[in-house]
Amino acid sequence: MAAEEDGKYRAPALDKGLDILEYLAAAPESRSQAEISKALERSPSEIYRMLDRLVRRNYVRRTSEDRYELTLKLFEIAYQHPPLRRLAKHATAVLLDFAETASQAAHLAVYDRGALVVIAQVDAPGYWSMAIRVGARVNLVDTGSGHVLLAHSTKQQRRRMLGIVSKSPFPAELESHLDKVRVQGHEHMASKQIAGVTNLAVPVFGPQRSILGALSCPYVGRLDREDAPDVEQTLRLLKLAAEQLSGVTYNTD
Repeated sequence: MAAEEDGKYRAPALDKGLDILEYLAAAPESRSQAEISKALERSPSEIYRMLDRLVRRNYVRRTSEDRYELTLKLFEIAYQHPPLRRLAKHATAVLLDFAETASQAAHLAVYDRGALVVIAQVDAPGYWSMAIRVGARVNLVDTGSGHVLLAHSTKQQRRRMLGIVSKSPFPAELESHLDKVRVQGHEHMASKQIAGVTNLAVPVFGPQRSILGALSCPYVGRLDREDAPDVEQTLRLLKLAAEQLSGVTYNTD
């Protein structure tokens, strides 16, 4: 620790690269080279060299307007790391408790290369269940999980995740709906794949409220159990389950 404090093991080049990544991560929109140099109090030439390497390694993207923004590479790397596997393992236990209480199936999905991938799933108790298998890839635009993930991402991240080029307009109707999902803290929508199913989805957050994934329930009304929670009760139970995974306190009123 002392060695770090006295600078004995400093790595200036690495520090510059990390400074740029952290600065762009906190920026609400793309930044020019001059803006980055000024904010980090570095010379334009050293920032240019570092940006060039980050662009070549696909950590940073250079826009057609000659500005810079983060790609999703760091996001993707995070999901290759063992903590994601630990999250999936922990999620299974939480989902089992949810399924037993709500009498519904549930799954946890995370972003992966333009889609969502299911990393944990449990069936509803009993002899039938409406569920999605682990490993399934699902669409971002027409699913509750996708809406939750997009809603809690920045506008630039949304565009990259959906493959929308910089000069193309973002669908206004979708953007308005995603803003609504973000404010209310969940998605509650009729399934666009299966009749009679209601998609319930809530966010799972990581450190500093970064979005990790979406916890979802393909809700179906139970006719065989009069005591089974209704859709609103199930949504509250799903939020409580997500709270256990992310440490975020949801409003369950």
